[in-house]
Amino acid sequence: MSHRPRSGLSAVSAALLAMSRHLEVRDVLKTIVASARELLDAEYAALGVPDDHGGFAQFVVDGVSDAQWKAIGPLPRQHGILAAMLHDEKPQRLDDVREDPRFGGWPSAHPDMSDFLGLPVRDGDETIAALFLANKRCPKPGGGCGFTEEDEELLSILAQHAAIALTNARLHERSRELTIAEERSRLAHELHDAVSQKLFSLRLTAQAAATLVDRDPARAKDELHQVAALAAEAADELRAAVVELRPAALDEDGLVNTLRTHVQVLDRAHEPRVTFESRQVRALPAAQEEALLRVAQEALHNALRHAGASHVQVTLRRHGQGAVLRITDDGCGFEPRTVRRAGRHLGLVSMRDRASGAGGTLSVESAPGEGTTIEMEVPGG
Repeated sequence: MSHRPRSGLSAVSAALLAMSRHLEVRDVLKTIVASARELLDAEYAALGVPDDHGGFAQFVVDGVSDAQWKAIGPLPRQHGILAAMLHDEKPQRLDDVREDPRFGGWPSAHPDMSDFLGLPVRDGDETIAALFLANKRCPKPGGGCGFTEEDEELLSILAQHAAIALTNARLHERSRELTIAEERSRLAHELHDAVSQKLFSLRLTAQAAATLVDRDPARAKDELHQVAALAAEAADELRAAVVELRPAALDEDGLVNTLRTHVQVLDRAHEPRVTFESRQVRALPAAQEEALLRVAQEALHNALRHAGASHVQVTLRRHGQGAVLRITDDGCGFEPRTVRRAGRHLGLVSMRDRASGAGGTLSVESAPGEGTTIEMEVPGG
């Protein structure tokens, strides 16, 4: 590899860094394909993840427009030479894929392809994906096209790192599923405690009103007003908990709208004023958007349950290619070092883990009587 120009080495480094930046499986797949296509200067690139039936569970392409892909239609169950990559450990470098006996044709809307380079992406003995490139661009008019042995070597290096990135992304998703299950369990427990307390108070107050209705109607009326207030609080608790338990519609609504809706619901359900402001926020990788949302939810939970605040402000603003989330309250505050020593983390550990897992950082500023500010920054992608 020492004979390759520095620009080529820089391209390899950029491709590897791009793959390691994402934690969502779909984002990793798309990055692998785009990186391979750019690195080897190919017109088309694709990556297929196998299912349990000899075909592909996922198939990601680069170089084909959405309109073209829609016109091509669903891929056949067996993909000829593409599926062969799932069973053959060796790379396949062909001058013309159409002349290979395994080639079975393609739909009429499929772009025309000739030279071909494909190889499996392996994790140990398991083939976890197959990577394909087609139509090497000619460096000079009239020059020879086709993938070279050096291209094959580069793609092999890329595939090794792709296996690591894809395996890490899968582990991250499984970990996140476990975390979501734990969060739901925590919320269910809190919902049970909070609503049970309200309903117990409601029952006692209603009993008191019943005993007073004949001998002291005025006091009975006051108790009934208290019953109405307690019932409203119980309804608010239920509404807020249902919102937190329901999966956030990040894919449909985006981070800004999802956060705004969440804040609006909390503002209605709780006595403190909860406000939201966003400034020029761009779309971020899915893993970062989810991490920002979950940190915001945890910080808001802490502020509304423990801080005794009258105002909680949530701000999300653009910062370079990434974003900064800030949650500030004017509550009682705390001494972060004392909290750590006492073991009462108030969710700080999980928030730091989420920030770190998304490639970001988390800072906490607080002091007794001076409120709390939690800030999370992610670099974007």
